[in-house]
Amino acid sequence: MGFTLNRYTNRDTWIALGILPGYYVFLNYMLFGKLYFQRLDIFVGASLITTIIWTPAFFLHALPAVYLRKRFPNIRQTWMRMCLAFSIHVAMSSAVITFLFFFYDWIHFPAYAFNSNRLFWAISLGTVGNLVANIVHESVYTFEKWSQTISETEKLKKANLQSQLDSLKQQVNPHFLFNSLNTLSSLIDEDTDKAELFIEELSSVYRYLLQTNENALTSLQDELRFIESYFHLLKTRYGNAIDLDVQVAEGYKAAQLPPLTLQMLVENAVKHNIILSDQPLQIRILTTENGRLTVSNNLQLKNIRATSNGVGLANIATKYQLLGHGGMEIQNTENQFSVTLPLMTN
Repeated sequence: MGFTLNRYTNRDTWIALGILPGYYVFLNYMLFGKLYFQRLDIFVGASLITTIIWTPAFFLHALPAVYLRKRFPNIRQTWMRMCLAFSIHVAMSSAVITFLFFFYDWIHFPAYAFNSNRLFWAISLGTVGNLVANIVHESVYTFEKWSQTISETEKLKKANLQSQLDSLKQQVNPHFLFNSLNTLSSLIDEDTDKAELFIEELSSVYRYLLQTNENALTSLQDELRFIESYFHLLKTRYGNAIDLDVQVAEGYKAAQLPPLTLQMLVENAVKHNIILSDQPLQIRILTTENGRLTVSNNLQLKNIRATSNGVGLANIATKYQLLGHGGMEIQNTENQFSVTLPLMTN
């Protein structure tokens, strides 16, 4: 949930505008003492000059603040960000205050006399003012980050609920069940032994579907066992028109991934591609040297695209996001479609 502020927010701006008048009065009082309030010419002239010089200098303080928010955006970095911002702002404010004290002396402003003691107190009290301003701005920033985090969490919860709903729809896919029953019906008349095996594999498929719904993760080994049963149903239906090649390193079989990931990817290949004996669909499942899982198939898209109910690649991506893992890669070339996913290890 990488939320960063690229500029001061509207709240920051309103806080700054609320603080500025107090700064003007404070600075001019430190420069002129009671004369600032007693003589109209000094009050008007000094207010005008201080406003012209201090206002842009004040808003320049936003530059290091914005940079530090980008550089150290996390809440756990609050103290580092705040200390750095405070140090920079004190240096900037002290430089501008010192400039004002010498500027009025340089232009021989009426009734002004340079006073080093007043300069010291102006810088000291300005440091306190910077501390208060930094605490206020940092509180606003932290609150907005917290609000954004809450909002992102709510969105992820909704996405999780939608993902679970989509998974349930996938598990009781009537189209898949209808095709399986049709295949079973034809096998009963042709080969009872094959029909019996088909029923066993179909039972294994639906048992796994029901058992894994409540789990966030499952082992790659369990997924591969399931996909063997699932692919047996496909193989019985399509025969030599479909082929599955599994090349998974033994060391990665204990790794974990969201359940039904392989089934979704295999079904995605079956749904969108031509499957004929003279145009066989070839599906490969393999692990890479850097511990990732790739599922690929040769590309021979149907002339009429199959309708999608939103389950599949988006569902898998959502599950990985909810688990705090990204890095899902999709490659779609002229002849091949592949999806590469991270495997989670303990």
